[in-house]
Amino acid sequence: MNLTDINEIRALLARHNFRFSKSLGQNFLTAAWVPEDIAAAAELDEGAGVLEVGPGIGCLTRELSRRAGKVVSVELDRALQPILAETLTGCENVEVVFGDVLKQDLPALAEETMPGLRHVVCANLPYNVTSPLLTAFIEAGCFETITVMIQREVARRICAPPGTADYGAFGIFVQWHMETELLFDVPPSCFIPQPKVTSSVIRLHRRSEHPAAVEDEKLMFRLIRAAFNQRRKTLVNAVSSQVPGVTKEEMEKVLQTLGFDTRVRGEVLDIGGFAKIANEISAGKSTDL
Repeated sequence: MNLTDINEIRALLARHNFRFSKSLGQNFLTAAWVPEDIAAAAELDEGAGVLEVGPGIGCLTRELSRRAGKVVSVELDRALQPILAETLTGCENVEVVFGDVLKQDLPALAEETMPGLRHVVCANLPYNVTSPLLTAFIEAGCFETITVMIQREVARRICAPPGTADYGAFGIFVQWHMETELLFDVPPSCFIPQPKVTSSVIRLHRRSEHPAAVEDEKLMFRLIRAAFNQRRKTLVNAVSSQVPGVTKEEMEKVLQTLGFDTRVRGEVLDIGGFAKIANEISAGKSTDL
């Protein structure tokens, strides 16, 4: 069965009386090169255990199965259970878990279902939960790489450098933990039903160490969130109005000490710059902020 042939997909879905769910962000692939290229980008081998989220009818799942030692696919929609039972016949190294991946203990799931393998993520993620899913994968701390197809706008934000319109707090969070690569775009015409936006595939590699040394990581991210919550304000005004215990005068002194312009905005600072500012604030404080 060709799981990217639109006529075969329609026949498959009709046999099982399946209806697409907008709330679950279901869009199935109709171009064979897409799951092939995503799976290839994940750099898999027999030593890899893959966590997939939202397998749909299983076209990417089958590609992953051909390349990896084990594939664990977590699917929220139980209406897909009989479809996956049909399409994944013969994929002996695939295990499908029905449930909400955001409610899973991901390190425990990976260790229990893929023991002895290096753990990675490869998936076509639902647009509406992209950020929570990526946050969960990163914070789980057990995945070496994360290769996912997501909305192009979000992909660009994740990979954006300082000083660009796409640069923001979530991208900095991802870049703090992972090295980011923007790989390729996938047009709406490659899906059924067709989404209204273009998708992109990104690959994230877990860093062996963070890109900068910081004494208080929580403080640094409080500064980052403050900077981008009011990104048109200077860093002095944004931080002093949102981070308790840090006054304008203190922020100005910190920036001057570090050689930054006191009128600087957070959107032009790289991760190292935020880390230096957080360290300087920490050094000058005897109490928690």
